[in-house]
Amino acid sequence: MTQQMTETKPSHSEMPYVRIDHVTKRFGSFEAVNQVSLDIEKGEIFCLLGGSGCGKTTLLRMLAGFEEPTEGAIYIDGVDVTSVPPYERPVNMMFQSYALFPHMTVAQNVAFGLRQDGVSKSDALLKVREMLAMVQLEGYESRKPHQLSGGQRQRVALARALVKRPKLLLLDEPLGALDKKLRERTQFELVNLQEKLGVTFVIVTHDQEEAMTLASRLGVMQSGKILQVGSPTDIYEFPNSRYVADFIGSVNLFDGQLTVDEPDHCLIHCEALGLEVHIDHGVSSAPDALVTVALRPEKIRLSREQPAQVENCVQGWVTGVAYLGDSTRFLIQLDNGTQVQVTRPNIDRHDEHLAADERVWAFWEGNSPVVVAR
Repeated sequence: MTQQMTETKPSHSEMPYVRIDHVTKRFGSFEAVNQVSLDIEKGEIFCLLGGSGCGKTTLLRMLAGFEEPTEGAIYIDGVDVTSVPPYERPVNMMFQSYALFPHMTVAQNVAFGLRQDGVSKSDALLKVREMLAMVQLEGYESRKPHQLSGGQRQRVALARALVKRPKLLLLDEPLGALDKKLRERTQFELVNLQEKLGVTFVIVTHDQEEAMTLASRLGVMQSGKILQVGSPTDIYEFPNSRYVADFIGSVNLFDGQLTVDEPDHCLIHCEALGLEVHIDHGVSSAPDALVTVALRPEKIRLSREQPAQVENCVQGWVTGVAYLGDSTRFLIQLDNGTQVQVTRPNIDRHDEHLAADERVWAFWEGNSPVVVAR
């Protein structure tokens, strides 16, 4: 007697809040999204981060229902919504342009979705007032969009998207139209608002700083694929590829060859640095593997005097100095022509800075670099 094996699917309670399961989207012969699988938990702020054309907006539009996957499935709160139209999904979307109705007041804009759903005028008014209070726009109910600042219009669009309390809010470059200072302030306000409401956010952005500030986790995309998913700390400190290391923040990248790989240390011969870089842990790669050493500028120290340590020291000339207020960026040219970026925080107002054309030593600890495959 043979026993028939049946595939068991995860129960509703076992599934993540949002599951993207092997999703591919093609436009003709062009593959905009390629076999993406991703789980997002309830209450997360998840950022899709990548350059123009990487597929992040297409993925967001498939979550919203504006595009249907060529292959794969999308689940929200345990329900397969792959072929469900946008108006039947527990999802709302906030566009970069905000798309406010210019002839409507703030209150009418925020109430629009509620009235479309048949919510009574009195109930809609209560919900609108509550939401405008949350986004700190009390007293602006009767104003038109043209009477508001960019930051205020952004808050109206956010209130309109949240007033229906969607299970999932999708935000496409939500802060892109704001100036730098307002954008920085709004980032924290957005996080605080999300924590109050508990709505799951999925945000698309090309701005690394914005993603690092907002996200509990983020996914870095390139050419339709997600290369790495993790917390901002994971992505920055432990990139899993040369592309991710180079895309997130500033970094020095030096190609090399693995010469020693022991459990407690490894050595990588980097011709560009003219030395063997010492790493204080093994990397478990094949002998003589070709790798890249990724070294963040803020993890390098500078000194006019030769440091006591022997390993991970190079000497060169200061060829560029950029004062950035909170930090100073130095460009160091080694004797063989290799250029190294170094960033120092400006802790002391009266610190005597290194000047151009000075001879300096650059050095770093064994736990500072990250080794990635070429």
